[in-house]
Amino acid sequence: MVYASGIRLPCVPHLYKSSAPSGFNGDRRRKIFAGKSSKEFDASPLIITASEKVLVPGSQSDDPSAVTDQLETPETVSEDIEVRNGIESLQMEDNENVEIEDHGPVTLQGKVSSEKSEVKSEVGPRSIPPPGAGQKIYEIDPNLLGHRQHLDYRYGRYKQMCEDIDKYEGGLAAFSRGYEKFGFIRSDTGITYREWAPGAKSASLIGDFNNWNPNADIMTRIHMDTPSGIKDSIPAWIKFSVQAPGEIPYNGIYYDPPEEEKYVFQHPQPKKPKSLRIYEAHVGMSSTEPIINTYANFRDDVLPRIKRLGYNAVQIMAVQEHSYYASFGRCGTPDDLKSLIDKAHELGLLVLMDIVHSHASNNVLDGLNMFDGTDGHYFHSGSRGYHWMWDSRLFNYGSWEVLRFLLSNARWWLEEYKFDGFRFDGVTSMMYTHHGLQVAFTGNYSEYFGFATDVDAVVYLMLVNDMIHGLYPEAVSIGEDVSGMPTFCIPVQDGGVGFDYRLQMAIADKWIQLLKKRDEDWKMGEIVHTMTNRRWLEKCVAYAESHDQALVGDKTIAFWLMDKDMYDFMALDRPSTPLIDRGIALHKMIRLITMGLGGEAYLNFMGNEFGHPEWIDFPRVDQRLPNGQFVPGNNFSYDKCRRRYFYNSYCASVICTQGDADYLRYRGMQEFDRAMQHLEEKYGFMTSEHQYVSRKDEGDRVIVFERGNLVFVFNFHWNSSYSDYRVGCLKPGKYKIVLDSDDPLFGGYKRLDHNAEYFSLVRKSPVDNSSPALAPYFMVNYRVLNAMVLVQEGWYDDQPHSFLVYAPSRTAVVYALADEEEQPLNV
Repeated sequence: MVYASGIRLPCVPHLYKSSAPSGFNGDRRRKIFAGKSSKEFDASPLIITASEKVLVPGSQSDDPSAVTDQLETPETVSEDIEVRNGIESLQMEDNENVEIEDHGPVTLQGKVSSEKSEVKSEVGPRSIPPPGAGQKIYEIDPNLLGHRQHLDYRYGRYKQMCEDIDKYEGGLAAFSRGYEKFGFIRSDTGITYREWAPGAKSASLIGDFNNWNPNADIMTRIHMDTPSGIKDSIPAWIKFSVQAPGEIPYNGIYYDPPEEEKYVFQHPQPKKPKSLRIYEAHVGMSSTEPIINTYANFRDDVLPRIKRLGYNAVQIMAVQEHSYYASFGRCGTPDDLKSLIDKAHELGLLVLMDIVHSHASNNVLDGLNMFDGTDGHYFHSGSRGYHWMWDSRLFNYGSWEVLRFLLSNARWWLEEYKFDGFRFDGVTSMMYTHHGLQVAFTGNYSEYFGFATDVDAVVYLMLVNDMIHGLYPEAVSIGEDVSGMPTFCIPVQDGGVGFDYRLQMAIADKWIQLLKKRDEDWKMGEIVHTMTNRRWLEKCVAYAESHDQALVGDKTIAFWLMDKDMYDFMALDRPSTPLIDRGIALHKMIRLITMGLGGEAYLNFMGNEFGHPEWIDFPRVDQRLPNGQFVPGNNFSYDKCRRRYFYNSYCASVICTQGDADYLRYRGMQEFDRAMQHLEEKYGFMTSEHQYVSRKDEGDRVIVFERGNLVFVFNFHWNSSYSDYRVGCLKPGKYKIVLDSDDPLFGGYKRLDHNAEYFSLVRKSPVDNSSPALAPYFMVNYRVLNAMVLVQEGWYDDQPHSFLVYAPSRTAVVYALADEEEQPLNV
């Protein structure tokens, strides 16, 4: 499908353009045409440069504050990097048609007059440290010495790339500001448009500019004569795109409101918290109604809920546009998104973005695929550039301009929108040429450091983490890696890949595996091993379930546990069922042991904190996959593409959420999740260096561990409760309950006395020492039984101290030293 110039979309709210000409029109031959502007403005000349050496020639119209006028490509980089030599320029005057003779790489610039320019300013000095020696990884993990040749080669490639970027681009800080040179750039002298399209024979800018009505939308496309024929594409560096109702392709938007219309951030970005508690959210499906929700509604309705629940970060999915428009983007304008982020910062919440640099849409109409008519423009050519399972294209991370594009993209979100970091999607697919498909990682180091490793991709990840942490020290980077790549979360200067956290994806898989079994077949040792199986000094984000488990075709933990009983037995005025009782109890235990033992950060997908029923299903039609498999659609229904926060009844004359409604069992699960977050906020146990599992009893079905100064006791047995159950502890003193899953507030049965005090060994018992049976015992005060209880002296479960507890079946209880518990837990 080819677009004629003058393509028009319905007006999009708040899409403004101040001081602009009437329009551009391009004919469909190898020519560039600059149309005369409206009577208010005189159009500056359009310049098209066919270049083989300098990507964008320096000119008097370039913004002096931009990256650098010398964007030369290095002459001595790896053979994978694209090198351009030579330069020719063609300039045309107004209303002149200029034939382009050179068929080399094309750079397009279109300039129009402007009365004012957007001023960009750096806040405080920021710099990227030079590469270190990259040798500390061998001290951290001596097993890496057996793969030193590979790792030293990897680090050498990274250092060489840093040197080339310093030499030819003025450093990584400048190289990552490509958005100040490419796409539409406003300066004091006008608006410049540049594009990198080495395969195109000619190019022109087309669009419907509505007579430059400042209250209308401005659509733009780039019209190119390519080796694959004539094509119209959205500019690769476009900063905003929309899709007209009823249409499939997107159109690019030149979004440039007047200064007085632009959103101005009011609140500083929060400092990076020591303990990260992430609320994963999808703005489009966060409405209670079957619609695509907006940034504004999410800001006003959902952010306060996240804050009240005790999370300190929100991770937003699907901000970047994608051809699958039912689940990506379309939630509002750039200013709406900025307003959301600013509100989150006011609430003290970090905002993390789900960024996708692992692959790109296979769409040719409005994506990067075949952008300049060639298969290997932004991507690897042939089969290496195609992901057969995702039906998408794979970036060539060895290409100089691809590096510029991706690094600039990451920085753009941090700089322009004040995001506080990223969760990098699909990193396993990036790091291996087999993309982790049909491969079972066993932990053997040869699986990570061999010919299957895409060193270019790993070097890119090192560069982007270098840029993020160097220029934005408070930013957070999280990588989605299922392989367990060693050094993944070690700083780049020490030889690592540089992420702050790895998503601990194995935990969710383990819970689904267990939920398919009987309770009698759960192994305590397997649970503990899965929770603690992470690399030393490499932090992990633990989660029991994320959006993946909530999607159609899978089930949430709550639905695995309670299934169809959730439809009829979640009201408190109705009798419960054994399935509901079991489900609510295990739902709380699963989430607490995941947070308590699984990592240094925690993540929850929106709605799962209260056991959201059913699943997520995006609006979709019937489709046939590339392998021929037929996937039925849902008649493009939005019914399951929402979160049912609101229940269709009234509670105290106010419409209530499912989690808030005091007549539903959902509330107990939500309140437990809330208490769990506030407990971590108070004690900071996830980031404590002290973690010790003292008991994993397969017979009793009991797990006991310490994290920080807290003692966690889990009884997974389905019907056995234990009185006078002895648990080990590191520190002596008086302990009290600080969290109890059996609390009635959380839907429990109040089998524990929260006023009880639990003493470790404090004084020798005044008993007859002549009695051999009592000689080795000491006396403790155990008020839950209103009695003095005898406890054996000495170590227990490899802990120097111990105390006695009552452990009801299917409960999780957390104990803290009373002197630390005296400060109130504000929930």
